[in-house]
Amino acid sequence: MNEFLNQLLHNITNVYLLIIIVFFVSYIFLRIVKKILVKHFRKLSKIANIETGDVLADIIANIKSISLLIISVYIASRFSNFSYDLLKIINIVFLIVLVYEGIKVVQKVLYFFIYRALKKDGEELQAKKTAKTFNILSKIILWSFGLLLILSNIGVDVNSLIAGLGIGGIAVALALQNILGDIFASFSILIDKPFQVGDFIKLGTESGVVEKIGIKTTHLKTLDGQILIISNRELTTTRVENFRQVEKRRSLFTLGIVYETSQEKLVEIPKIIKSIVDKYEVAEFDRCHFKSYGDYSLNFEVSYYLEVDDYKGFLDIVEKVNLDIFKAFKEKGIEFAYPTALHYQKNI
Repeated sequence: MNEFLNQLLHNITNVYLLIIIVFFVSYIFLRIVKKILVKHFRKLSKIANIETGDVLADIIANIKSISLLIISVYIASRFSNFSYDLLKIINIVFLIVLVYEGIKVVQKVLYFFIYRALKKDGEELQAKKTAKTFNILSKIILWSFGLLLILSNIGVDVNSLIAGLGIGGIAVALALQNILGDIFASFSILIDKPFQVGDFIKLGTESGVVEKIGIKTTHLKTLDGQILIISNRELTTTRVENFRQVEKRRSLFTLGIVYETSQEKLVEIPKIIKSIVDKYEVAEFDRCHFKSYGDYSLNFEVSYYLEVDDYKGFLDIVEKVNLDIFKAFKEKGIEFAYPTALHYQKNI
C-alpha cells in the first residue's frame, strides 16, 4: 500500500514538474521570439525604409505579457491530466486571448492601410480621422464575430442569437440608413478623391472651396464667405465640377456699345481689348468680335484665357482687365450701352 502511494505521488510529482517546465520554457520562448521579431522588423524598417516593418514591430511589441502567460498555460495543459472542466476553462480563456489579440492585429493593419491609402500632402489629419472612424466600425463587426465564436465554444446555441441579431440589424440599418449612407459616401469620397480639401468645386448652382470633408457632411466656403454644409451622400449622387486641375481658365463675356459709336471706334475696340489682355503674363488673348446687333447695343464678344489654377487669383486678374477696359473706353470716348427703352418706361 505504501509502495503504491509512493509510486502515485512520484507520478503526480513528475507530471506537475513536466507541466511547470513546459510552462516556463513556453513563456521564455515566446518572450524571446517576441523580442527577436520586434528587433528584426525595426531593423528591416530602417534598412529598407519599409513603413510596414514599424507597423508589424508595434503590433508584436504590444502583445501583453498576460497573453503570453495564458498561451504558455494552454501549451502546458496539453501535457497534463487535468479534469475535463478545468481543461475547458483553460481552452475558453485561451480562445478569448486569441480573439482579443487577433482583433487588435486586424484593427491596426486595417488602420495602417486605410490611412496610407487616404494620406496625401496636407491631408494627414483628415486621413487619421477617417481611419479612426472606420476602425470603430470594424471593431464593432470584429467583436460581434469574436463574441459569437466564444459563445459557440462555451456551448451557447448561437443560431437563434444570429437570427435575432439579423432581424435587429435590419431594423437598425433601416433606422440609420441616412446616417450610414453619408458615412459610406465619405469613405467613397476619401478613397476615390473626386475632390480634396482646398479644391474649388461647383455643385449645381452652388460653388466654393472645400474646407472640411467630415464623416457625415462636407463644408464648402462660398465666394461670399458663407459656410455651406452638404451631406456626403448628396455629393456622390450629384454632378460635381472640380476646378483644381484646370490649367487654363476662360473668361467669356459680351460688351454692349451704344449705336452712336463711329465705325472707326468699332474697328479699334478689338485692338484695345487685345492690348489690355496682352499686358498680363498669365493671360492669353483668344478673340474679340463684333458679334451681333442687339435691341439697344452693338455686341462684342470677348474671350481670353488665364493660366491660373486658383479661382480667387483668376477673379483678381479678370477684375484688373475689366477696370482697364473701363478706363480705356472712357479715354477713347466709347460708351457702354444700357436698355434705354426700359429705363425710359420705368421713369414714366
